[in-house]
This record gives sequence, structure tokens and C-alpha cells, in this order.
Amino acid sequence: MLETNRTKDVELHLTLKMQKRIILFVVVKLMIVSSAEDEKKNLTAVVGGSITFPNVVKELGFLIKERQNIALVTKGEFDIIREIYQKKLEWDRNSGLFTITDLQRNDSGVYTVQSKNREVLTSSYNLRVYDSAPTPAVIRLNVSSDSCWLRCSVDKWVTLFWYRDQEILNQSSSQLYISITVDKSSRDSEYKCVAANPADNKTLLIDVKKSCGFNETESGNKTPRSYWIVGGIAVGFVLLVGLCACFIKQRYLQKDKKSSQTQESDGEVQYTSILIRSNGQKQGENLPEPSEPSEPNDCSHLTTVYSTLEHQAPQTEPADRI
Repeated sequence: MLETNRTKDVELHLTLKMQKRIILFVVVKLMIVSSAEDEKKNLTAVVGGSITFPNVVKELGFLIKERQNIALVTKGEFDIIREIYQKKLEWDRNSGLFTITDLQRNDSGVYTVQSKNREVLTSSYNLRVYDSAPTPAVIRLNVSSDSCWLRCSVDKWVTLFWYRDQEILNQSSSQLYISITVDKSSRDSEYKCVAANPADNKTLLIDVKKSCGFNETESGNKTPRSYWIVGGIAVGFVLLVGLCACFIKQRYLQKDKKSSQTQESDGEVQYTSILIRSNGQKQGENLPEPSEPSEPNDCSHLTTVYSTLEHQAPQTEPADRI
């Protein structure tokens, strides 16, 4: 008996769920028909990227692709209807926004977001998914004394642009390469090649002075040779100043050394031998000159002072008379 009741409950639940889906399906169809004439907004994305539709669905709403319902929200619950979107379609409960991730080229198409609260709000979008733009390559084809010919190329069909500063010099969406001629007079401008599609672009900046091998001397800039000359002059000047400083310093040191030697010589005292005359010699007699030194010594700047010394014999006291 209990098993019979459980079976009936399950069948009733499935029946109600099926009826709910049928009712929602009918409502969606009616909403699609009513919004068939809505203006579509264009959206672009890159393969492998993601796209978020800006319409908010909180309580009741649908996400439809090409008039086929792929997901619905009822009473705040999210349900994916088409199996292929199980791993790539998301709904944010807080923001109420649908997001498709890991986009592929076959995800392109018309999407409709419908939300129903007090009124039905419907918005349609024409989504186009593109491959990422290729990175362009630039080669030099020819160069002369006054100009240079450059070619920009890609390996996928995109729109190519040649820019000089903000000016478009050349563009094409029907071939895989485009070329320009660069005049030497405009070599200081910014050149770039851009490969772009509606969802992505890649830019390559070109140094035309390097790519074309223009001589920078005529543009008013110093060449490497000029820099070497200026550097050599500066180094030579520094060395010259250093040599002058060393020479002046050496001269002053020599002068200070000579002055110090002179002062030391002035402070020397010349000693000479003293001859003590005996009692037999009279006072005032000339004293003999001191003998010459055994070794030559330049003492011409010294003065010899002579002094007369007397030597008195010690007096003896008279003997006591007997």
C-alpha cells in the first residue's frame, strides 16, 4: 500500500513538472512572438572568451537562442534545458545575469533575454564570435637614400591598417598584406601596423630608423662617432687637470722640504776644541786655530766663537812654621 502511494506521488510530481514546463514553453512562445520585431543589439566576442547579457532576471525569465529556449529561471531557481549548455552557461543569483563561457564560433547567433516581474521585458542580441586577431609582421622590401618601402602581412583574413601617428596611410580587408613608403623626412614619426577584426586587434610598432637603416646624422641627432669625440675631449681635459694638480703639488712639496732643511741647519751648533794655556802663557795671546776636521763638512754658514779661558793653579795653604 505504501509503495503504491509513493509511486502515485512520484507520478504526480513528474506530471506537475511536465505541465509547468509546457506552460512556460507556451508563455515563452508568446513572448517571442510579441518581441519578434524588437531591435537587436550587436555583441562581439573572441573564441575562448565569455559574454554576459546585461538584462537582469530575478524571479521568472528565460534565455533563448534562435527561438529555442535554452535556460529558464523560476522562483529563483536556475534550470538549463539544452544539454550542450550544461558546462558553459551560468546564471548569477545575486546579479540575475546570464553568462556564456568558453565561446566557440558556433555560439554566434541571436539571443533573447526575457524577464517577467510586473511586466515582460525583452531584449535581443546579435552575437558574433571571432577568432583572435593575428599578430602582424613587417619586412623591408626596398630602401634608397630618400625613402624606404615596408610591407605588413598576416596569415588570416582581417582588416590591415598602416598608421603614421594618428593618420591612416593605407588599409585593406581584401588581402593579407599592405605596403607603404616611408620618406626620410618623416622618420621621426610613429609608425604602426594594426591587424583587427570586430572583436580583437593586434598592433606592431615600427622603428623606421632601424628598419630602414636611415642615417641619423642628418636628422640633427648626434651619431655614435660624435659621442665618442665629445667623450674623448672630456676625458682628456680631466687628465690634463689632474696632471697640473700633481705638478703643482710636487713643486710645493719640494719647496717645503728645502725650507725645512734650512731651518734645521740654522739650529745646529758647531763645537770646537778649547786649548787651555798654561801659566807660562800670557793672557791675550792668540789661541791656536782648531784643527781641521778629518772629514770635509760644509759649515761656511756657521760662525765660530772663540773664548779665552784661564786656568789657575790651585793655591796651597802655607805650611805651619815650626
